[in-house]
Amino acid sequence: MTQQSTNHAPTGEIPAKKSRRQQKVGRVVSNKMDKTIVVIVETLKKHRIYKRTFKQTKRFYAHDEENTCQIGDLVRIEESRPLSKLKRWRMIEILKRGSDIVPVEEALAGVDPTLEQPEGSAQSTEAEESLE
Repeated sequence: MTQQSTNHAPTGEIPAKKSRRQQKVGRVVSNKMDKTIVVIVETLKKHRIYKRTFKQTKRFYAHDEENTCQIGDLVRIEESRPLSKLKRWRMIEILKRGSDIVPVEEALAGVDPTLEQPEGSAQSTEAEESLE
C-alpha cells in the first residue's frame, strides 16, 4: 500500500494525442488534378459463401497540399472533413517513392518538340517540298 504507481506521465510531459481518424495505405494512380491525388487501396476479402479470398480495390480522392506525389508512390492517407465533392481524405506521408517512370510524350517533348509529329506526316511534307 505504500508503493505509488508510476503509470501516469510526469507533469512536464503531455501524452501524444492518438488520432481517431481512419488511415489507409495505397498507391497513387493519378495526380493530374491540382492538389488532388487518386489513391487505390487494395484489400483481401473472403467470400461469405464460397470462402474464396479475392482482392477488392477502392479509389480514394485525397488532398495533396504541395503536389509532391507522383504516380506509383506508396502513400498513407487519413480521413478528414469534406474538402470538395469527392475529397474526404488527405495525404499524410509518402512511404515509398515510385519508379520515376516518365511518359513517352513528356520525354519526347523535353528532348525535341518536333518529334511529337507522327512519322507519316513528316515524310509527306518532305515529299511535297521535293515536288515543288
